This record gives sequence, structure tokens and C-alpha cells, in this order.
Amino acid sequence: MRAGLSTLPDTAEELAYELLAPLGNRWRHTAGVAARAAQLAEPLEIDRDVLVAAAWLHDIGYAERTVATGFHPLDGARHLERLAWPSAIVGLVAQHSGARFVAAARGLAEELAAYPDDGGLFSDALTYADQTVGPDGRRVTTGRRHEEMLRRHGPASWNALVDHVRLPHLRAVADRVEQRLALAGVRG
Repeated sequence: MRAGLSTLPDTAEELAYELLAPLGNRWRHTAGVAARAAQLAEPLEIDRDVLVAAAWLHDIGYAERTVATGFHPLDGARHLERLAWPSAIVGLVAQHSGARFVAAARGLAEELAAYPDDGGLFSDALTYADQTVGPDGRRVTTGRRHEEMLRRHGPASWNALVDHVRLPHLRAVADRVEQRLALAGVRG
């Protein structure tokens, strides 16, 4: 990480901008996910800096200079590891949005498992933020996000191939987060 910036999210935003701004919608989506994560941290009672930093970085594996395997969660995690980012953030990036299901189908499960996350509320919050922001950075329902993702990736994609196991996982994540938000008096 570069010195001189005041917070972890600031440094993450700078790196994400450097890598993703040329990718148009990928940058808009990332900025929307980071904004959504910032909204979720307080009512979920989790560390805002960690969640927002992970949100800024969750899709950096799409950037050309980070691509090694073509699987963005793994490529992003490897890039962050090389830059000595905290392991908690690296793990969240690696495992976001049910990445393990796609990794297994692609034969990358063992490589992805080298980057565990807490599997708890931080992971759920990042996944929920990602699954409630569309490609243009605007809020969407989890259902619309799922439909858009399948359309964008196509019926023969890895995402479509594992949808029968990944979708129930994503729905369970959304249910858990929305229950926690309801307890805090916040609408999902």
C-alpha cells in the first residue's frame, strides 16, 4: 500500500481507481459497491474501514495487469497479496459472492482456498453489497442482479454452470444480512 493516505479505504479506492477506471462500468459498479458497503457497516456493527476497503478492491482481478487465471476473485487476491494488503481483505476479495462455487467448477478450488475469509458477517456484507449494485453502480434487488449477471455472462458460462448451488448461497446471504438490518431498524 502507498503511504500518505489517511485511511485503508482511501488507499483501496486509489488502487481500485488506478486499475478499474479505464473499465467504465466495472469502475461504476465498484464505486457503487463501496458506497453500499459504507451504508451497511454501521447497522451491521462491523469495521467500516475493512468492509469498505474490501468493497473497493473486490473486482480488481478484472484489470488487465492483474489477470493470471482469468478468475477475477483469485487474480485480485493474488495481486493484493503481492502488494502486502491485510490477509482479512485479501480473503474477502478472494471469496466474495460465492467465488468458491465457480472456483470448484474451474478446477481452482485449492488455489482459492489459500485465501480464506471469516465466512461470517464481513463476508456476507461484502457479498450483499456486491449483489445489490448493478453494473452501472446503481442499487438493484438481488433478483435483478442475478438475472443481469446470468445474461451478461451467458448460459454457457461458469456462473451459469454453478448457478444451482451458488444461487441458494447468495439468497441465504441476502436473508441473513436483511434480517440483521431489520433488527437494526434499517431496510435492506
